[in-house]
Amino acid sequence: MDAPEVKRDLEQGGAKAEAFETRYKGNLKAISEAPDAGAQLAEAVADYERIEEGLGRLGSFAGLVYSTDTSDPARTKFYGDLQERLTDISTRLLFFGLELNRLDDAALEKAMQTPALAHYRPWIEDLRLERPYQLEDRIEQLFHEKYVTGRGAWNRLFDETMAALRFPIEGEALSLEPTLNRLVDPDEAKRRQAAEALAATFKENLRLFTHVTNVLAKDKSISDEWRGFKDVAAARHLSNRVEPEVVDALVAAVRAAYPRLSHRYYA
Repeated sequence: MDAPEVKRDLEQGGAKAEAFETRYKGNLKAISEAPDAGAQLAEAVADYERIEEGLGRLGSFAGLVYSTDTSDPARTKFYGDLQERLTDISTRLLFFGLELNRLDDAALEKAMQTPALAHYRPWIEDLRLERPYQLEDRIEQLFHEKYVTGRGAWNRLFDETMAALRFPIEGEALSLEPTLNRLVDPDEAKRRQAAEALAATFKENLRLFTHVTNVLAKDKSISDEWRGFKDVAAARHLSNRVEPEVVDALVAAVRAAYPRLSHRYYA
């Protein structure tokens, strides 16, 4: 956690993000109309990709350190501090996707005839699927910056609470993972013990879990309403890049197979 490489990479990521913002913010429309639009946009996307990859590695490292022991105050502080710093840095990059999505379809399609930009066509087309739900820049920035103290904070509270729970089974106080493993034990008695221990401990914490769930549900409801999503699952389908009909078909197929699956699993 105290590795000098972390501090170095954070500082470099912040400097690169600031330089990227200075160079490109407010300029993508003019670039898209230039004779060499494809080459310039390809360079911009490549720069953006490199910065995001660097920040992503830092985020993954912090997440791995934190997940090894979510009850450790030092790891929790490290994760929280790094997430806050990464949010600050990534705020400088937020404009890029928003401005790309505002570019004219014809101009962008023409630019993507350049091989260097055509390489990023799948990413650009995925990004532009979000155009109907994109908000004004300042609102997008507000949503982005509030994540750490909003939905992200409630997620962390849930994770840390779950990590601290203990489930009494046969004289032992087990953590969540070994208790869940007993739910798939071939021995029915062990599965029953695990299920009863889980139910009892969760019931003791029902008030907290209910509050967390209600807050997150309302948070999502507000976001969906602002963005114009008409169905509670629409944002998830968009994020997964899958059509609702495909998900519905999968759900129907699995439900129809419930009896066969359960008997085959425990056979």
